[in-house]
Amino acid sequence: MLSPDALARIDKALEKYPADQKKSAVMAALTIAQDEKGHLSTETMDFVADYLGMPPVAVYEVASFYTMYDLAPVGKHKLCICTNLPCALSGANEAARHLKEKLGIDWGETTPDGKFTLQEGECFGACGDAPAILHNNKKMLIGMTAEKIDRFLAELPQTGQDR
Repeated sequence: MLSPDALARIDKALEKYPADQKKSAVMAALTIAQDEKGHLSTETMDFVADYLGMPPVAVYEVASFYTMYDLAPVGKHKLCICTNLPCALSGANEAARHLKEKLGIDWGETTPDGKFTLQEGECFGACGDAPAILHNNKKMLIGMTAEKIDRFLAELPQTGQDR
């Protein structure tokens, strides 16, 4: 189900925990699996559960709780905007409105060309630099005004994968 490289990375994460606490590596394992597969299908989550010796439902609970895990395919560029109060007070709603208009999609939608998915997120811990956008679960973009959003979108690669 996962490549030898992905399994080696999960095994490395497992080294951080006592042998009888393999389940502690579930978030790392899910991240590695998602990076390889693009999203977390039921089959992938079942594989992770089996690999870590966990009940599948425990893995589903983790994967469905955190917005960084995608349970369905997403666009090449997943943009997750924090809309919690500090970000909202600092312009997140305006940034979201700008992105929705620019991309022609709403929360939880993907552009027809498969390039962008827009998600609403919970606190990213960047309240002092709000509004914050998380790009592909890896890159934090801060102080995202309409102008900065337009500049970021223009600088994205037009071809290839950059996840």
